[in-house]
Amino acid sequence: MTIQQEIGFAKHLPTQLHRKAAKKGFDFNLMVVGESGLGKSTLVNSLFMADLYPDRRIPDALDMGNGNTVEVEANTVEIDEHGVKVRLTVIDTPGYGDRLNNENSFEPIIKYINDQYNSYLCKESGINRKNIVDTRVHCVLYFISSLGRGLKPLDVAFMKALQDKVNIIPLVAKADSLTAKECEALKETIRQKIADHGIQIYDLMPVDDDPSLEDPEYVKEISSLRASFPLAVCAAQDVQEVNGRQIRARRYPWGSVEVDNEVHCDFQKLKTIIIHHLEDMIERTETMHYENYRVQCLMNKGLRQPDKEILVLPSDDILQKERELQATEKKLREMEKQIENMKFEMAKQASRSNLDSASIITASSVEEKE
Repeated sequence: MTIQQEIGFAKHLPTQLHRKAAKKGFDFNLMVVGESGLGKSTLVNSLFMADLYPDRRIPDALDMGNGNTVEVEANTVEIDEHGVKVRLTVIDTPGYGDRLNNENSFEPIIKYINDQYNSYLCKESGINRKNIVDTRVHCVLYFISSLGRGLKPLDVAFMKALQDKVNIIPLVAKADSLTAKECEALKETIRQKIADHGIQIYDLMPVDDDPSLEDPEYVKEISSLRASFPLAVCAAQDVQEVNGRQIRARRYPWGSVEVDNEVHCDFQKLKTIIIHHLEDMIERTETMHYENYRVQCLMNKGLRQPDKEILVLPSDDILQKERELQATEKKLREMEKQIENMKFEMAKQASRSNLDSASIITASSVEEKE
């Protein structure tokens, strides 16, 4: 039976959900992966209007040649916008793709993602699960060079290795170095390579099969974003005056590239995906990627302890509570054994009394017959 009279759910429930989400806040962890010099830091700073790398020093050729492994660096900043708190963590991967032999260059990245899943699983399986900080990687922005002719073997191997672990958004870096025709041809080549290799990238929120159940504007927006993958982006942090307007742009001798102009690049579309679909990426990480890791870990390999660098040691109060719980469980098991023994003795006594009563009745009946 459907109640037609208006109660007030439709009006007040969204307000309650918004207030709850704003009070609790979000943990959003974004990883950027790509070769050096593709503008990863500039793009991230432009996306969130903040300097996430204040102490960043650009390495020279000698510095880049000394290391043999890829590093993983995490920078966290708290963003408070109209009462909505977001703890943003940007994970950078300096050294990726910069070596002559990049055969195992993405293994530290896979290890980091698995370590965060394992750390979250350990915390979730512990006693205090109320204030767990989510360090799982919710999205990977993968930068593809605009100077190539599509995907390199390293690009294919990396995305295939991570497609079941995290949401991947491929980006064509420094798209302002291409003409509109060259950019579209490169994007089509990359799309074909992704389809040929069966690589699963982030597919946005699924649109319902019945268009009548969805907002037409929403369906149009999703279709436009899907058709734009991979996104061709460029970024700029400096505000310049172009034709009498204050805009973020990159100025060249032949003109200016407006970062927020969708005719010039897909920066605004990338911002729309991250802002509007943030909750969906968090939910997909929880229900798909993390759940796959959790099931595989518990069924096949068992729960391992996190590495030292991500191990969170419990406090003395938690250890004391855990010892008290173990002692209580031990006492309960002893009491259960005592109760079982008492039940057994009572059953034996009841059986004996029944036998004694039966023998008395039999003896009295024999005497009556005599």
